[in-house]
Amino acid sequence: MHEVQLQPLLERHSRHHLIPGAQLAVHRGGITRSVEFGVQHTGGPPMTRAARVPVGSVSKTFTAALAMILVSDGDLDLDEPLAEYLPAAASLSERLTVRHLLSHTGGLPSDSDEVTASTLSKHVAECLLRANPLHEPGDGFSYSNIGYSAAGHLIEVVTGMSWWEAMSSVLLRPLGVEAHFVVAPDGQNDSVPGHAVNAERHRVVPVHQSLTLVDAPAGAVAASAIDLVRLGRMLAGEGPTLVDDAQLREMRTPMDGAEPFGMADAWGLGVALFEGGWFGHDGTGDGTSCHLRVHPESGAVVALTTNGSTGLAMWHELARALGVGDYDGCRELGERVVATPPGCVGRFYNGDTEYSVVPGENAPLRLVVDGEPFAELTLYDGLRFRMRDVDTGDTSQAGRFLRGSPGRDIGWLQVGGRLARRVA
Repeated sequence: MHEVQLQPLLERHSRHHLIPGAQLAVHRGGITRSVEFGVQHTGGPPMTRAARVPVGSVSKTFTAALAMILVSDGDLDLDEPLAEYLPAAASLSERLTVRHLLSHTGGLPSDSDEVTASTLSKHVAECLLRANPLHEPGDGFSYSNIGYSAAGHLIEVVTGMSWWEAMSSVLLRPLGVEAHFVVAPDGQNDSVPGHAVNAERHRVVPVHQSLTLVDAPAGAVAASAIDLVRLGRMLAGEGPTLVDDAQLREMRTPMDGAEPFGMADAWGLGVALFEGGWFGHDGTGDGTSCHLRVHPESGAVVALTTNGSTGLAMWHELARALGVGDYDGCRELGERVVATPPGCVGRFYNGDTEYSVVPGENAPLRLVVDGEPFAELTLYDGLRFRMRDVDTGDTSQAGRFLRGSPGRDIGWLQVGGRLARRVA
């Protein structure tokens, strides 16, 4: 890691990206430093060290860590067929295991558009019974919120507690972290609100969190940067011993066959893997962007929370300035823009979600998700593309088309780590 002054670094990049408020915490050499910038919401109180921000999918690392505590205690087996714990999984491949859920290699769709259940148990049962798998377990990588809802319910089955109770008592309290959630059965939501930021129009608009109860294990944790550092230190083997060393090493071991293009260099159990021996997770809530990185060899941990939707672009800049492992999918695109290859236009599905690729107006192709314009696509070699978000103008995300097999027609789209199968 590089030695830098944290306060001016955070302030400069927050202002540049119109972030209303942010927290940055760095643990190194046994010392944790934390700095804050801005306000909790427009016109509101200052962003403090203790303010809790919706951390989005960084919640998955919390859920995975909780599951690994149960593995360490002998209450859960990563390689036992999931159907042994959740009967509804019997409708899927008998190869599907807890390991697949935690590593996004189970072939489960990302989300369900038809959420009718009010409890996690019913939702997971419905999703597993209705699931149209993208591939056999272990044969690929496709980011799945449904998989983490299933992991959360599995925790309920094993512990006899709700996911919220287990998270609070088994993981957070021993870490010294006060439990805060974006959504909970008691209606709790005392987190910092997010903001939709349009940098091109210089517009910052407060937004409400839309996460449902049944998606809680995938995204409901609200935390400060200091809280994230506490989790990261435990995962690095420093602090309270909640997970055995063998399981900690297993969490950061690359999964065979997992190619999380557009998200990370590789994937473990509940964590993304990055160059230089770093691991962690990125997360977005509604109008928030939060990031955790851990370097177990040196014991360094870095965490950023922001209450603005442009926080991801800001994070990339901070990671470079700090010398922290990060992933930039656009870096793999090269420099040569190419003409649109034949077969890119069409409809692709991941579960209930429709991805339509159509001719673009300001770029060769446009990506439309469930009927809503999402991004303009610029093509590069290797069927890879850069995305320009139609709402924010952000160009930091990359995706790709995949052929069914070498020399065959394009059969897949991969965006945000999610695979979508061509149907037309």
